[in-house]
Amino acid sequence: MEGMSLSEWGSIIAMQGFAGISLFSVLLLMALGLAIIFGQMGVINMAHGEFMAIGAYTSYMIAMFVESYAGWFMDYYFFFAIVAAFFVAFLAGYAAEYLLIRHLYKRPLDTLLATWGLSLILQQILRSSFGAREVSPPLPEWLIGSIEIAEGLEIPINGLVVLGLTAAVTAGVFYLLFKSRWGLRVRATTQNRVMSGAVGINTQKVDRVTFALGCGIAGIAGAAFTTIASTGPTSGSLYIVDTFLVVVFGGAASLLGTIASAFSIAQAQSIMEFFMNGSMAKVLTLLTIIAILMFRPEGLFASKIRK
Repeated sequence: MEGMSLSEWGSIIAMQGFAGISLFSVLLLMALGLAIIFGQMGVINMAHGEFMAIGAYTSYMIAMFVESYAGWFMDYYFFFAIVAAFFVAFLAGYAAEYLLIRHLYKRPLDTLLATWGLSLILQQILRSSFGAREVSPPLPEWLIGSIEIAEGLEIPINGLVVLGLTAAVTAGVFYLLFKSRWGLRVRATTQNRVMSGAVGINTQKVDRVTFALGCGIAGIAGAAFTTIASTGPTSGSLYIVDTFLVVVFGGAASLLGTIASAFSIAQAQSIMEFFMNGSMAKVLTLLTIIAILMFRPEGLFASKIRK
């Protein structure tokens, strides 16, 4: 690396920064769902990564079906796969909340252990259904390639598409939480469950739909994940620690904090991976976050509450 000019260093950092866009997008989509579940409901969902894997496998199955029986639809299947991944993960999350999570509210340790067990069960179901080997769906031609914005500086098209999808989902989550009647019910239930029930809000339904929505967003993250990497039964679990870091570092229940935290972590890891191996980059990122949280334990953007 010695003897490199300043412009070459700038190009390297820019390339690594653009490479971090895909990681940022997946982390943010995962963290949005987890921020809703953990930040709004206080549920530690260790199975969140498996709902991402459910979305990824849903997208994979649709891609393989279209390739085998409707080849003319290959250029358009990805949009349908995103919607299908959301609804399949949403329904799986709805069932998980009804059968398991609703019995464990206000018992964080029990919830953590139960969802960890659920993650192992879901991993085994995926392994038995699709095999242990990772799979990759065929991508539409318009998702392949890159755009050259300067000499030696290219942006992958799939990264830009995933970034656009992330922006749209983020805007939708913001609207639902802060501009809709459902979001008002969610925030009311979070702040005072007893009073919310007294004024006629069905808090159990709010909990169920909120948990399912978080899982559905993880499903969208899974569909996006198929465009940048192969999918295996444990693919989602590889991101769960980073996703919790994003939520905690950004500040629980803070949408702006989640975005800032996901971008910071993704860019830090991507740039540092050029200078050291991936494990060391993750360790250094984790140590930096821990050091910051020691001085600001509430995260980057803490929720304002009355004391």
